[in-house]
Amino acid sequence: MPSEHTDAAADGLLLSARGLHKSFGENHVLRGVDLDIAPGTVHALIGPSGSGKTTVLRSLNGLETPDAGSLRIGDLAIDFARPPGRRERAALHRASAMVFQQHHLFPHLTVLGNVTIGPVRVQGRDRDEATADALALLDRVGLREKADAYPSSLSGGQQQRVGIVRALALAPSMLLFDEPTSSLDPELVGEVLAVMTELAADGWTMAVVTHELGFAREVADEVSFFDEGVVVERGAPAQLFGDPRHERTKRFLQRLQGPFGG
Repeated sequence: MPSEHTDAAADGLLLSARGLHKSFGENHVLRGVDLDIAPGTVHALIGPSGSGKTTVLRSLNGLETPDAGSLRIGDLAIDFARPPGRRERAALHRASAMVFQQHHLFPHLTVLGNVTIGPVRVQGRDRDEATADALALLDRVGLREKADAYPSSLSGGQQQRVGIVRALALAPSMLLFDEPTSSLDPELVGEVLAVMTELAADGWTMAVVTHELGFAREVADEVSFFDEGVVVERGAPAQLFGDPRHERTKRFLQRLQGPFGG
């Protein structure tokens, strides 16, 4: 079940970002991004490479610090007019969990060790309890029999599913996916998308940077189209994919729309 440790705000949003700006040297990557995500919904972030999607996602988890703007996740509010302190960064990490493009599993740890290291070492949970929860999560994604295996023996799809379980084991309020299928062979993409679809059906709040437009169309509750550091257009999938308002959105979709899972 999704974690309930962070209450939804009075406005009905789990997450609200306003006016996010971020530059890397002379490259102005984010140019005033707003983002709202309600609890229990899936928000897909789409757009060309370099449009700012991943930088937004990393900002939500505290992996990047915007130069300006504000962010609220549940009862945690941060104004980036000043750099967030250590406690604020730690709170961001607790509120959300990231699933990366690459699996980033520890090669010297078993699958079970990769899943339990966060809850035990970072969160201070009882090892036996964390192990029982990890095995249940691995069973959920069809990998319980791989608990004692090492990452090198797994396929790319299996490794990414372990990465998802590792994020779930932290019991965050929100899951962040950064193009989780982009490094997979085409025949392995479907198994990862299937797990994400099940999580969405179970009510997990998710922000997903993806080029899998079929997944966004079928599973997301809202879609934001990014280009050159701004949100050009946002809306329900039926509207944005079926009748986009902006010419830039239309050109992008005409070039990249493909079959679900493909």
